[in-house]
Amino acid sequence: MGNCWGAKISSESPSRSVYTSGANSKFTSRNANGLSSSSSRVSASSVPPTPRSEGEILQSSNVKSFTFNELRTATRNFRPDSVLGEGGFGSVFKGWIDEHTFAAAKPGTGIVIAVKKLNQEGFQGHREWLAEVNYLGQLSHPNLVKLIGYCLEDEQRLLVYEFMPRGSLENHLFRRGSHFQPLSWNLRMKVALGAAKGLAFLHSDKAKVIYRDFKASNVLLDSHYNAKLSDFGLAKDGPTGDKSHVSTRVMGTYGYAAPEYLATGHLTTKSDVYSFGVVLLEMLSGRRAVDKNRPNGEHNLVEWARPYLTSKRKIFRVLDPRLGAQFSLAGAQKAAALALECLSVDARYRPNMDQVVVALEKIQDCKDTARDARAEVKMSSTGFGSSKQRYRRRSSGEAVNGKAAYPRPSASPLGSSAK
Repeated sequence: MGNCWGAKISSESPSRSVYTSGANSKFTSRNANGLSSSSSRVSASSVPPTPRSEGEILQSSNVKSFTFNELRTATRNFRPDSVLGEGGFGSVFKGWIDEHTFAAAKPGTGIVIAVKKLNQEGFQGHREWLAEVNYLGQLSHPNLVKLIGYCLEDEQRLLVYEFMPRGSLENHLFRRGSHFQPLSWNLRMKVALGAAKGLAFLHSDKAKVIYRDFKASNVLLDSHYNAKLSDFGLAKDGPTGDKSHVSTRVMGTYGYAAPEYLATGHLTTKSDVYSFGVVLLEMLSGRRAVDKNRPNGEHNLVEWARPYLTSKRKIFRVLDPRLGAQFSLAGAQKAAALALECLSVDARYRPNMDQVVVALEKIQDCKDTARDARAEVKMSSTGFGSSKQRYRRRSSGEAVNGKAAYPRPSASPLGSSAK
C-alpha cells in the first residue's frame, strides 16, 4: 500500500445531495468484509464473525427482503422528483411503506423511507451493498441509522433506510441557502456528541467494528438533530486476539484518513478517532477538510488550523464566524483542545471514543456566559472576522447559478496494499 493518496484520486466533481446517506464525497473502493453497524433488533453480541458467504449474511440479517416491484411502487417508479441525494454509490429516493406490513403505501401515508439504488457498474458496488446488509442488519443503536430492508433481484441492488428528515451534517455545515440555516453552537455540540456515541458503540466489545469512513456526509440528522451514522460499506471488523490492528487496503475519503493508516495500511479504532477530529474541526470552523477554493496555505483544514488550536486566544481565528457569540469561552477552548487531541499525529496520544464522549458531555455543561466569548472575538477581530470579510470564496457549498454545487472525490482506493 502506498503512503500517499496517490494519483488515483480524481479532481473534485459536483454532486448534489439533500438527504445524503454518505452518497457523496467518497473516493473509496470499499472492502466487503469490513461491515459496520446500525439498525436492527438483534444484539451486537450475536453478530457472527466475518467473512461469511452472501447467503449466510442475507439469511442472518434481521431486515425485510423487498422485491424490486415493491420498492418501485413505494418510490413512484423512482421518479426524479423523489431523489433525495446522488453520489458514487447511486441515487437515494424518497418512498412510503405501510408501518405494519411494509407494503408500498401512497405518498403521505404510512412511514417515509429512503431507498438507495445501486448503480449497476461492477462487483465492487455489490460488495459494499453486502457490507451494509451485514452490519446494519445485525447491530442496533440510537446513533446508527436503521436499515429496514434490502432488495437483491437479478442485477438490482437496493437498500431501504429510515428517513432522516434533516439530511446530512455536511449540508448544514457547507450548503448555503434558506433551507439550510447555520447550525448553532449547541446543535453542533449535540451532533458531535451523538456521532461520538455512535462511534464509541462500534468500538465497544459488543460490536468491535472500525468504521473507516467517518465524515460529515455520513452523519445524518433526524427531525430533532439527533445524529446517526450511515453508510457502512467501508467498515471492518476490529482486530481479534492479541492483534493490535487490522491490515487492509487503504480506503477512505481524502482529508479524513489517519496518517499512520495511510503510511502502513494498519487500521485501528484510533483511525476513526482521527477522522472524528477532522469532522469536529469542520464543525468548529465551518470549513471543509479539503477546499481547493481557499487561499494557498488553507487548502487542508487540519494543517492550517493546527497552529491556532494550540493557543487559547488564537482559536478564534479558526471558529466559524456564523457562530457569533453563541458559545462559551470555556466551551470553545475545550472543544478546540479535544479536536487537537483527536488529531494527534501519534495514534497513542489520541483519546478513545469513550473518552471523547465524556469530554463532549463536559463541554455541554460549560456555564460561563457568552459575554466572555464576545469580548474575545472583538479582541481577535484582526485575525478572525476581518479575514473572513477579505476572503469571499465561492466554496463547494455556495450557490452557482442558483443551484448548490458540491465537489466530491471520485470513488477509488487510496493506494494498493494488503488484503
